[in-house]
Amino acid sequence: MAVPDSTWLAAQRWFRAKHRPIGSVHEIDRAPIGPGALVVLEVAYVDGGPPDRYLVPLVGSHEPADGDGLWAALVRAIGDGADITAARASFACGRTGSVELDGPLDERRLGVEQSNTSVVIGERLILKLFRLLEPGENPDLEVGAFLTDAGFADTPSVAGSVSYVPSDDEPCAAAMLQELVPATGDAWALMLAALAKDPDAGLRHTASIGTLTAGLHRALASRPDDPAFPARPATAAETAAWRASAERQLAEAVSATDGDAHDRLVAIAPSVTARFADTFDAAAGDAQVTRIHGDYHLGQLLARIDGGFSVIDFEGEPARPLAERRLASSPLRDVAGMLRSLDYAARTAAAGTSFDADGWLTEARAAFLAASGVGPAEAPLVAAFELEKACYEVRYEASNRPGWLWLPIAAVERLAA
Repeated sequence: MAVPDSTWLAAQRWFRAKHRPIGSVHEIDRAPIGPGALVVLEVAYVDGGPPDRYLVPLVGSHEPADGDGLWAALVRAIGDGADITAARASFACGRTGSVELDGPLDERRLGVEQSNTSVVIGERLILKLFRLLEPGENPDLEVGAFLTDAGFADTPSVAGSVSYVPSDDEPCAAAMLQELVPATGDAWALMLAALAKDPDAGLRHTASIGTLTAGLHRALASRPDDPAFPARPATAAETAAWRASAERQLAEAVSATDGDAHDRLVAIAPSVTARFADTFDAAAGDAQVTRIHGDYHLGQLLARIDGGFSVIDFEGEPARPLAERRLASSPLRDVAGMLRSLDYAARTAAAGTSFDADGWLTEARAAFLAASGVGPAEAPLVAAFELEKACYEVRYEASNRPGWLWLPIAAVERLAA
């Protein structure tokens, strides 16, 4: 089986280091399973920085197609709690017992590719493959298992997992198996459809999402004695780290842009920096910290067929280091992320139409914040996190979707005013 080359790898949506030219790609491990193998590739970069390891399943010289049987073989290994022996290490599989695994194992790979790969198994399970093998606890698996155990019903239950266990480092999460939630799509598509036909329905969806958000944060704060899931006031060191993170996002946004976008950011950077300083420096002792979603937006909510929503994808922002994504933070960071997503939806719906994005957003923000339980005293911190998120979006769009760059640039200017 041939190893994929650097051109193929760099073109994959889940390849996260698109800003780093690839120097070489080498296979460092391989574990036979079903009709193919789980292959671990080590990617070295021209800049000489740390290499990355990626998981690439292969059947022959290609990634598995529907019906090949590799994904089903992996689900069976999870159900059996098997260890899959590799050339240099192993893949450890385990199940939680919270979801029934017996039954058909037909495979259907989802067409949407982001930072991972998802495969529907038997129309009742979903297997998520973590492409980037990062040593340490994966927050998507960690938080999902915590919420399953805590009885939070509005996220898919975790059924099992796979870890890559190298001999020279910590285990890395390789896959997670969850129940498949019957859904019509995600909340992003639902919201755009509502804004095109019935903006009042969009407001009702927004209020429902606010209620869901409040419930999610209550569940994440429900076991404060668990050191990995604290619920307490923020320390001065934590709020200083929030300020440093926000300033870093601004600096990276400036560096990622050129031309008019760059000039506009440079012009407002002093006022943005001052806003971060004033807000985050004053937050210690008042702001609360818990574990959070970390990358909360409409695309992270499934629109269930029963009319409710389910939260998915607890990995956090992919550009942040794993250790940072596992840190407790302010739940208002999630609130700000959803507000930015509502802004994206409204601006997208308004393009080329007479839809009043600003008027709708005024009502939507009020409905979401009220349902989330966020009061006026928390508004400055929410605004600071929104501004940080908009800076993050500038960098993301500049690297991945330059045609969308106008949207977060305008948001930074509005939020900084």
